[in-house]
Amino acid sequence: MDKQNAKIVELDVREQLRNKLEPFQLIMDTVKTLGQDDIFVLHATFKPTPLLGFLKMKGYVSKCVQQDKEHWITTFVNKKNKQWLEDSDDGTGAKSASSNQEQSRSASDSDGPKVIELDNRGLEPPQPMVRTLAALGRSRPGDVVKIHNDRVPVFLIEELNTLGCSFTVEDQPDGSAKVTITKA
Repeated sequence: MDKQNAKIVELDVREQLRNKLEPFQLIMDTVKTLGQDDIFVLHATFKPTPLLGFLKMKGYVSKCVQQDKEHWITTFVNKKNKQWLEDSDDGTGAKSASSNQEQSRSASDSDGPKVIELDNRGLEPPQPMVRTLAALGRSRPGDVVKIHNDRVPVFLIEELNTLGCSFTVEDQPDGSAKVTITKA
């Protein structure tokens, strides 16, 4: 299929964000409906950096363009259609972002597995999950993300199972939980 015949699915979450509502579940519900050749266009009040890494793990590539002070348009496509992002007229981001990614990978290749530690205690949901998935998105297979949450992250564990990541959960005496995740 070519870009001209692709179905475009648009979602504007600016109003939810302005009202301090978390649109993550709405975005995920929309992503679940996407076909392999669909184009997902998200409108937000900021560059959705954690989401970029999360959807990258699910096989999407993205391109972000700032339209206005509080209006970012992010376009997601299946990685097999990544040229659709590079073909666009404004030429921002897609190619340079992927080359930056490669540089950071090659710089850390010889260092062995990377370990990222996050203290997510005291954060309102879904921030602990978003932070953790963003860290996984920045990681390479074999890297480890260690998190400390206020409680066992049930929804995160479901997502880790879906992503095929291995993990261990250590309940702490204060009711909090430490989770060690190895990226698949």
